[in-house]
Formats: sequence, structure tokens, C-alpha cells
Amino acid sequence: MQGAQASDPQPTTPPAAEVAPQGAPPETAPAPRTQLPPEKRQTHAAPLPAHERGPAATQPLATSEHTSDRHLTTSFDLRLARYGGDLRRGLSMIYGERANETFERVLGIVAKAMVERSEDLRTLDEQRLLSPDWLQDPRQLAYVAYADRFAGNLRGVEQHLDYLETLGVTHLHLMPLLEPREGNSDGGYAVKDYGKVRADLGTMDDLESLASALHKKGMSLELDLVLNHVAKEHEWAERARAGEDKYLKYFLTFPDRTEPDEWEKSLPEIFPDFAPGNFTFDETLQRWVWTTFNDFQWNLNWANPDVFCEFVEIICTLANRGVDLLRLDAIAFTWKKKGTDSQNLPEVHFLTRALRAAARIAAPALAIKAEAIVGPQDLVGYLGVGEHAGKLSDMAYHNSYMVQLWSALASRDTTLLRVALAKFPPKPANTTWGSYVRCHDDIGWAVTDADAAEVGLDGFAHRAFLSEFYSGAFAGSFAEGHVFQHNPTTGDSRISGTLASLAGLERALHSARENDIALAIDRITLLHAAMLGFGGQPLLYMGDELGMLNDPHWASDPAHASDNRWVHRPRMDWELAQEALASVVEGVQPGAGSGSVSGPTVAAAQVLSRLAHLVRVRKGLPQLHASVSSTVVAAPDARLLVLHRDHPLSDMLEVFNMSEYPVPLDPGFLREFVGSTPREAIAGVEWDLEVDQVVIQPYATLWFLGPERTAPQK
Repeated sequence: MQGAQASDPQPTTPPAAEVAPQGAPPETAPAPRTQLPPEKRQTHAAPLPAHERGPAATQPLATSEHTSDRHLTTSFDLRLARYGGDLRRGLSMIYGERANETFERVLGIVAKAMVERSEDLRTLDEQRLLSPDWLQDPRQLAYVAYADRFAGNLRGVEQHLDYLETLGVTHLHLMPLLEPREGNSDGGYAVKDYGKVRADLGTMDDLESLASALHKKGMSLELDLVLNHVAKEHEWAERARAGEDKYLKYFLTFPDRTEPDEWEKSLPEIFPDFAPGNFTFDETLQRWVWTTFNDFQWNLNWANPDVFCEFVEIICTLANRGVDLLRLDAIAFTWKKKGTDSQNLPEVHFLTRALRAAARIAAPALAIKAEAIVGPQDLVGYLGVGEHAGKLSDMAYHNSYMVQLWSALASRDTTLLRVALAKFPPKPANTTWGSYVRCHDDIGWAVTDADAAEVGLDGFAHRAFLSEFYSGAFAGSFAEGHVFQHNPTTGDSRISGTLASLAGLERALHSARENDIALAIDRITLLHAAMLGFGGQPLLYMGDELGMLNDPHWASDPAHASDNRWVHRPRMDWELAQEALASVVEGVQPGAGSGSVSGPTVAAAQVLSRLAHLVRVRKGLPQLHASVSSTVVAAPDARLLVLHRDHPLSDMLEVFNMSEYPVPLDPGFLREFVGSTPREAIAGVEWDLEVDQVVIQPYATLWFLGPERTAPQK
């Protein structure tokens, strides 16, 4: 067939100046679907550095004699002057000779999106331009959920916004909801159509209605945008199979195993249990297709600028539906280079820079988050270092902090955490971490051998210990987790489980031992406090506010039976939520008259009450603004995690006891940072540190605020 005769893409990524990307040559490149008619075009000179200016730089934008259109044209010009250089720089470094052509196409797409953007969203653009630190504000709290597991569908989610408001949530991240393939869709990450919502969840109009309702409550909406791959049933893949050469070039395919075998020499396996290898033979194409994650997820060829333009259109469409933040899924995998693991390559950052610049021109209210679950040495790069500083993602997951919290909790030792976090270079001040202790995914033990060796540990042995501990197999463990993706070749494995089950609540409730239940709730509170106190946007996963346990029926759905990550994706227990919330808000004692003093409802109410209090305290602390980074301080006792925040208003020192034992502490250690009479923010009391000794109680959290700084007096 025709498609089988197409030339093979060669994404070997030569140096930027020599890039020869794939796709149709400039003279045959199809015009973008969003191209405005000639009478709607207007030309302005973009104030770019001379060496970055192309031979032509026309910017299409609808204009008329109406004032609103003149304002829109001015906004376009100003945004282009601000972000055009980043757009051109990113494109030039990945598309070489096709950069100018791609630049023009992108401007046509974003200009059309600006014209079509609603007045309400244009107002939101202005608000966010005036408050560019909106994601860094300590009043931010994100709630992460699957729409169907939370409330059935998008309309149901909209009906439960009051619940989120009561929790203090300001940001809702709904897990993949764009139309996936039928059957196994990797939890929704095998997208069939970026322009539709999954049928059982609703429609794009329902999505827009939800976004509008959130905005009216001062909340924002986040969605996932899968960049690395599409479902094999996606229109692009179907058209490639049908023999359309243009769409065959959207993917990475090969006529035989010669090239795939060469690539495999340096590529890791992501899901060795159920998706070994990185290539799948397609019977229709009679070609091998690059499929990093699953055989039904076809990797996209981002070396083809047509793919870039397609995604700019997708981003603009979602932004105009009211989406405020896009989680760029699997972004680390988007660029391929032979002889490497094809992750975290420099081109990924130029690609991100160009995508962000295009989005900033079209819809400044939209932010982007990098889903880069990578090693500590690579993570900060997604927020931007060097020439990219502050020009890439607005947020990234601090995966290392999450992993190290669980490690410290199991070992009762924070030394490894301190060593690992000390190696992070400073992040750009205009970016934020997403801090979290649980998410929809498994926990991979991102502990490097080098970090482990530095503190006298064997990296392999420590990772094995963590998996054994959190699966509950280790003697004395409090956890109830499930081993995920054990790799017999490397010995590595990951862990699935809800926050509460991993922190010991499930086992404690089964035993009905009051002390064990109390300790489990203390651990949950400690982890929530560590998440809320790190600085950045805290990401609260659905059900963790109630201490919800592992779903015992996770495997009853055949589509989930082989993937135990569904154990920590239970359906929302609204009865439990209502009873616990009533206890917190109205003072009703859950379970009264039942004779139970340690049931799930009582535990849920305690978890919710403590979390709600921490959230209220956090919202009143400017010291937790994400422009300031937390620094791990070496504590006199390794059981203590100590974070220092050097905020212009005052110093903040956070102390966490990661053990079930009281830890004595020399108050002189605390006085060095916060003086003799700091205020402890959680309890709202002033401490006297002119004493011989203080004792940090088991699993306690203390947020000390030093005296406010004042201008020198004459």
C-alpha cells in the first residue's frame, strides 16, 4: 500500500543548526485550517533581535473600526512583542529551515483564537496578566480527581463545587476526559479525539459550562493534554493506515526491525509487565510503529512541524473552552535521539518554550504544567534553566519531594531527603512546584544510587526496602499497598495504594486498635502538612481529605484487572463525605449512638478537620508564596525534617517529626532562625524558646514564624 512505501522518519536530532525535520517541504506544506482570509490580515513588525528575524513576519488578526477590535489588535501586537522571540527561538532550534514557515502558521492559529475568545475569558486574560503569580499564591489549593469517580459526569462535578469550595479548593484538575479509545485506554491517556469529551462524561459544552461555573467561584480548571502519543484509533493514525503520506509522517514507523532493534539498545521499558519493548507491528501498515507505553498508543513525530501546529490548535481550542491550565503529559518523551533513552533531551525544552509562547499570545490566562516524572538532575529543566529560565512550564511536579517523604516516613530518617533535595538548583522565581504526597499514579522509588551511597545506603537495597515496606510485607510495617510493575531483570518495583492505606489507616481500622488509628491519622496529617508547607501549589488527590482506603473491588472491572493502580482510584464516598463534613462544619459527632469510637467515619472526620485547619492557616501565610523556595536544614536529630523559608516578610521554619517517638531538641537550633519568641502558626500561639529543651511530639508539625522584618530606622 502507499503508506508502506513512505520514507522512514529519522528523528536522530542533529545539532540545531543542522536540523532537517520531517514533513512536507515548504513549497508543498498544506495551509493551516485556521488561516484567516487576506482581507482580515494586518502586518506589524515584531521587535525581535535581528539574528532571529525571518524574511517575513506577518501577523494575521481580524480588525475593524470597532474599539474592541482595535484593543484586540493592540493586545496581539503587545503579546507578540513580548513572546514572539521565545516562539521563534524555540521553533528555530527544532525546525531549522522550516522555522519561519511554522512561525507564520502558528501566528495565524493564535490570532484566530484571540478573535474567537469570549469577553469573559479576555477579562480573565487581563486579570492574570496583572497577577502573573496567581499559581504561586498561598491561597491556592488544587483538587485532583477523575470526573466519573468524583461525581459521575461533568454535570455532576458542577453540582459538587460547593463541597470543593468548603474545602478551600481554588483549582480543579480533572484527570483525562477527552475522548479515549474504547476498552483499555491507559486510564484515558490513549486519546482518540482531542475535540470531544468522553461520551459518558458529557460534551464540550458541558466542559465549558463547568469552567464557567468554576470561574464564578474564583476557581480554575486543569485538564491533561497528552503530547507524546495518540490512540491508534485517532483520525491521524487511521488516515496514515489509509495511505495518506502526510499523516504517516505524523508518526514514527519503520519497514522492518533493523531500525527498531538499534533504537531498543538504549531505550528503557516503561511497562515491562504488559507492554514490553517500544515498537509494535501494525498489520495494516505492514510497518513497525513506535509505541513507548502500550501497543495502542502511537508515538507522534514531533520533528514534523505539522504535529506542532496541530497541537497549537488543540491548546487554543481548550483555552477558549475555559481551561486554565494544561498538564502536558509524557512531555519528557516527545523528542527522540538514537543512542539515548529519548527522554529529557534539549529539544524538549525548546519545544515547550515555543508551545508556551504560542499559548501566551492566544490566551495569557492559560498556564502549563510539565508532567515530567524524571530524575532530580533533569526535573528543574522543565521549569527552565539557563536561557530557558522562567520561559517553559509554569509548574512541575516535585516528584522527588513526594518520594523522599515516603522514604523518610518508612525509615524514620530524613538524611536521604536532605541530601537529595540539596542537589536541586534554584527554580525560576516565576514558577511553582506542584507539591503532593499521592496522585493517580503509582509511586516509583526515584532514589538514585549516588544519593543513597552518599548517606551510606545501597540504592538498590533501599528501593527494595521501600517496596517491601509499603506493600506491608516488611516486619512491623503499618502500610497496605500493592507492588506494581515488578521488573525481574532489574529487581525494581513500584507501589500502588491510597494515602491513608499507605500511611497505616487501613491496617489500623482492621485491627480496631485505638492507638494505631491515632498514629495513622497523625501520619496522614503530617504528610498533608508537608505538602501544604513546602511552597508551591498543593495537589490534594480525591478522597485523601477523608482518609479513603484502597478500593477492595478495583479488579472487578475487566479493563482494570491487570492494572492495580486502580486500587487507589476509588469512587467518591459521598455518604462518608457528607457525614464527615457535617462533623467538621456543624459539630455533629459522626457515629453517635453506634457505640463506635474508631470507625471510618470518625477517622474521616478527624482527617478532614485537621486538613481544613491546615488549609485555613496556609491561606493566611504570605511566607508560603511559591516565589520563595524551601531549603532543607540539617537537623540535630535525623528523625526531624526541617524546612527554612527566607521570605522578605519574615523567616519561616517548619519542623516535622517523621517518627512515632518524641524527639528532644535544643531550642538554640530554632532560635538561630526565628528568634526567641516565634509564633507557631498552626496552633496560633507564641513560643518561648529561652528554655533548656523543647520536645517535638510524635508525627508533629510546627510552623514557626520569626519576627517581621522592618525598614531600618533613622
